[in-house]
Amino acid sequence: MTVIRKLLIANRGEIASRIIATARAMDIATVAVFSDADAGAPYVQEADEAVNLSGNSPSDTYLRGDLIIAAAMKTNCDAIHPGYGFLSESSPFALACSDAGLIFVGPPPDAIEKMGSKILAKELMAAAGVPVLSGITITDDDELDGDISKDAAQMVGFPLLVKAAYGGGGRGMRAVNNSDELVGAISSARREASSAFGNGTVFLEHYVESPRHIEVQIFADSHGNVVHLFERECSIQRRYQKIIEEAPSMAVSEELRAELGSAAVKAARAIGYVGAGTVEFVMGANGKFFFLEVNTRLQVEHPVTEAVTGLDLVALQISVAEGGVLPPNVIGASINGWAIEARLYAEDVAAGFLPSTGTLVRFEIPKFAGLRIDSGVASGSKVDIYYDPMLAKVIAYGSTRDEARRLLARALSEAKIHGVTSNRDLLVAILREDEFSAGSIDTGYLVRHDPVDLTSSINKPGALSIHLLAASLASQAQRRTASSALKSLPSGWRNVKNGPQRQRWATMNKEVEVTYFLGRNGLEAAVDGTSLGDLVLYFVSETQVDLTISGVRYCIEIHQVGNVCYVDSTLGASVLHEVPRFPEPDSRDAPGSLLAPMPGTVLRVLAAVGEEIAAGAPVVVLEAMKMEHTVRAPSNGLIQAVHVSVGQAVDVGFVLAVMEDAQ
Repeated sequence: MTVIRKLLIANRGEIASRIIATARAMDIATVAVFSDADAGAPYVQEADEAVNLSGNSPSDTYLRGDLIIAAAMKTNCDAIHPGYGFLSESSPFALACSDAGLIFVGPPPDAIEKMGSKILAKELMAAAGVPVLSGITITDDDELDGDISKDAAQMVGFPLLVKAAYGGGGRGMRAVNNSDELVGAISSARREASSAFGNGTVFLEHYVESPRHIEVQIFADSHGNVVHLFERECSIQRRYQKIIEEAPSMAVSEELRAELGSAAVKAARAIGYVGAGTVEFVMGANGKFFFLEVNTRLQVEHPVTEAVTGLDLVALQISVAEGGVLPPNVIGASINGWAIEARLYAEDVAAGFLPSTGTLVRFEIPKFAGLRIDSGVASGSKVDIYYDPMLAKVIAYGSTRDEARRLLARALSEAKIHGVTSNRDLLVAILREDEFSAGSIDTGYLVRHDPVDLTSSINKPGALSIHLLAASLASQAQRRTASSALKSLPSGWRNVKNGPQRQRWATMNKEVEVTYFLGRNGLEAAVDGTSLGDLVLYFVSETQVDLTISGVRYCIEIHQVGNVCYVDSTLGASVLHEVPRFPEPDSRDAPGSLLAPMPGTVLRVLAAVGEEIAAGAPVVVLEAMKMEHTVRAPSNGLIQAVHVSVGQAVDVGFVLAVMEDAQ
């Protein structure tokens, strides 16, 4: 049996931290690799040693197998753990590790290669007796003529899914309802798949109505033992990307669990699998399931399986890679309790899940019993355009599903996430929504429930007005603290009532004015002229406001960074931008400016100066985090100026083009 003494982690962020934690517990030294953008990331400091991969884009850094192997050789490593994503499902990389005398902590290259093509994978599964859906393959260079729609209708049927053949994570995937949408969806999916996975081949597969996404954790050793470690429910998705996962699934009975597990084990044996893997299925409301793919790696959502089985899957991966036999507690594993995981992303739900970048000026999640936080960031971390925008995975464990659900909702609701826009409120809203609470979910959940409506439901009525007043009082307190005169007087206090204090804030695309007066008779305040009623102010500082409004007392936390106030309370969270009294005369964008909704790279420019375009027509296509985002004309008009070219990097708010509305 081989002993791994030093391990290089060929990944970044939370999964790198996760692997390092287990390796340390196993007395294995660790080496991290990091891009220039990740130089200050927490995982780099957590590793025993670290090697810089010069550059920022994945193609220059974490996808450079040659540089990663060179780093492993330079630091005298025995093995490489690929984590998930990047090179984790690259059979050439796994083979290159072996050729360099390094242990690849993952399945054999041959198993990865067989499952790397979803088309070949389906053929192998069908031969092994695993239920599959029929489909059509379209290579990167196939012509898209009129026959494709006819073939799709006859051989697959609408609605259908266009799926990247050599990747996952929702990239290169499109839902198509009819033949008119098909060619455009294939073209877009091929471009995205080519960018993300280096191969634009896609296939068409029938879309199962009201499906659940169920996956089964498998584990195998090199001695012939293959087991399944039960199912995970992964149906809560946005754009085919999972955001909430749980184990077990409410839709799976003991009998169905045995059938799913048997099919997953058949799949593993059919490809000679070794190590940790996941067999994914789509399951209809009638309980019939069909093979989707095998992920030949550790899954993002593996912590929920760890929680309900009590197993450390990373430790098992390392043990199997050393040649160990699966121990009895794995062979005879059982389910105990319930676990739910939420993926916390830096993204703007209201803007269509656009990724958000910036510096996390505060990142705090309360530590409750039963709560696990797998995070790749900390307060002060920078979120860049180069990588997936996931900030952390928050996992709650309880004896029942409801116990885990309530714990997770409370922890997320109390989190302080300042500096980037996140999907936190959406996650909390889902966890508290009745349909989810009852377990009546499928992959269409966020189609039935508008994510924007769910997100906006989190803040309680009146929260914004109360937060605006609190921010105004705290800002005044900050100015009072900085003042050199009359420091003993309460913030904003006036002996003679000669007019209220005024403060303007920008929030939710509008400006609001707060007026308040603090004198001998107490506090009076209004928002845009509407009185806030009876007020009692108990305490105010630049970080905390304690007051009663209409008989209800609130303690409100304030975090001021420059002209931005982050406000948190039991009412919800608000981000308020202080409006300067005298703005710079040239600080406003020209009328008709089309702004970049996020940082990214210009992929295509689809309109020219002088061109008349219709409302909704694409003007510029941006690429960020390997996903395409189209900026469209808001109305009919004439393009007056185009300020970008293909390949240009732009920041959020950059003026891409200027158009004049049609008269």
